[in-house]
Amino acid sequence: MSGLVALHHVAIIGSDYDRSKRFYRDVLGLSVIREVYRAERQSWKCDLRVGSAQIELFTFPDSPPRPSRPEALGLRHLAFTVADIDAEVARLAGHGVPCEPVRIDEHTGQRFTFFTDPDGLPLELYEAAS
Repeated sequence: MSGLVALHHVAIIGSDYDRSKRFYRDVLGLSVIREVYRAERQSWKCDLRVGSAQIELFTFPDSPPRPSRPEALGLRHLAFTVADIDAEVARLAGHGVPCEPVRIDEHTGQRFTFFTDPDGLPLELYEAAS
């Protein structure tokens, strides 16, 4: 039996700290837990709350771009559970963030869509089962 009990955090590296922080805080509505500047690494780190987990937002000078989207090895995308996908799609559109057409997961019957953060990281909205 596994001792894993929950997801603690997901780390994201952005190319522009202020732009990424505005997106995750102001557009997605995540609250800032703390932010620090690490001078020795020339790096900002911002911890943001999403449910019981966190997103760690980093910036580093000269970070390499993601190899391809979305089939590169590694994390494919980050998905957020929402209660009302239509309301969230409309809210994001109000911030100028386009979403793909809403689809139905053929295995669960749940509705979902994709959009991207300012650096093109694929993000998903997944409607909670009703």
